[in-house]
Amino acid sequence: MLIKLSVENFKSFDQKEELSMVSSSKMQGNKNHRMKIKQTQLLKNAVVYGANASGKSNLVTAFGFIKTTLMEGLPVGSANDFCRNKEANKERESVFELQFTVGDTFYAYGFSAILSQRKITEEWLFELMQDGGAHQLFIREGNNAPVLGDDVRLSTAEKSRFTVYSEDFIDQGTRLFLTEMNRGKKYARNSRLLFFPETFNWIMNNIIVINPNIGISNTEAYYNDESLENISKLIQTFDTGITDIKTRQITVDEMSKMIPVEVVQGIFSHLKMQMQMTNMPGIQMTWRVEGGFFNIRIQGNAEPEITTLVLKHGKSVFDFSFVEESDGTKRLFDLIDMLLTDRPDTVFVVDELERSLHPKLTEHFLKLFMEAHDGVRMQLVFTTHEDTIMDQSLFRRDEIWFVERNADNASKIYSLDRFKERYDKKLSKAYLEGRYGAIPVFRQFSFRKGE
Repeated sequence: MLIKLSVENFKSFDQKEELSMVSSSKMQGNKNHRMKIKQTQLLKNAVVYGANASGKSNLVTAFGFIKTTLMEGLPVGSANDFCRNKEANKERESVFELQFTVGDTFYAYGFSAILSQRKITEEWLFELMQDGGAHQLFIREGNNAPVLGDDVRLSTAEKSRFTVYSEDFIDQGTRLFLTEMNRGKKYARNSRLLFFPETFNWIMNNIIVINPNIGISNTEAYYNDESLENISKLIQTFDTGITDIKTRQITVDEMSKMIPVEVVQGIFSHLKMQMQMTNMPGIQMTWRVEGGFFNIRIQGNAEPEITTLVLKHGKSVFDFSFVEESDGTKRLFDLIDMLLTDRPDTVFVVDELERSLHPKLTEHFLKLFMEAHDGVRMQLVFTTHEDTIMDQSLFRRDEIWFVERNADNASKIYSLDRFKERYDKKLSKAYLEGRYGAIPVFRQFSFRKGE
């Protein structure tokens, strides 16, 4: 489960800002919104509010940036991603850290980089202890060879292999060592280096980022008739008019006629890279773009198997394609996997969850999500403008967060919990009145000449 995200000198975040999923010990409401791992209570939800351009989306982007850097190194376009509210930030380190659990083990993984130079300056992985201490697993400083912590004791053979991997990595300024230790590497079951694949796989596979205009998932929900029937029934509860969902097999050429060729090429390049990074013989993924909704399965060097959705409406004898549906219906298909997945320990990070949805649909979706994953390790972090769901019967105070730009034009993150509101307080009204900040501040303007 996610414990904390820390980010510094990235996009609109100047100084170190943190989104914490650690539960407040003073709150007693909605106890089922917490999961206890060892002695730590972790929250299952985080709702992030803020005005337009406050930095909410940059919080989501930070999750994606960490994953992208792990996949392919510092992105070429990241040279201007430092916080540009002051000149000094151009040569200042940007810092990213995730704290999370894998099973019952607590980890902190992070890296720093001077983005303007596309140069990683430090990288680290620690095991966090319940007494507040930490054991270093590895650290990499500048261009030096990465080194293991003193508590990581290897066999002679494994020590020799690690030394080779470490020394070969010297001067790899744009790439992460955690990535390298998962590139074609095999580990014995009793290896003392299993933390390398364990942490890498958790970040890459268990954090799912969903943006407003595109949804990506590796769910199997759209690959068989039984799950499609469940999706049909689920979609009907949202009153979309859809009564049945089927799939139709198409070729790569047909897909290229539905969406731009360069998008198709980008999709397959992404999938092949993932296969290489994970050493998997095959891969399948659901990919939603503006022009359609596609299920893609690749096995080895075989030709990709592609299916697209065919939708039925009421008693109509005609089929409808995904692209013909309303924006709200399309958005539901981005999110529906979140309700059906049975993959344990997944963190969904969603930007503008309510995009194109009626407020009642948003509330309905959230209630279904909580019901579907009650008592399991499943977390939802999302940004929103929808004030109607700012309700203490739906979310705990420590699950509600705000992002606001300060006088230096830098984003600050803070929790509603610091305001200590009564349980019966109407939060949405207080928020819109400006009690918690994080709302637009308008300047006066007149269309009258001379005013």
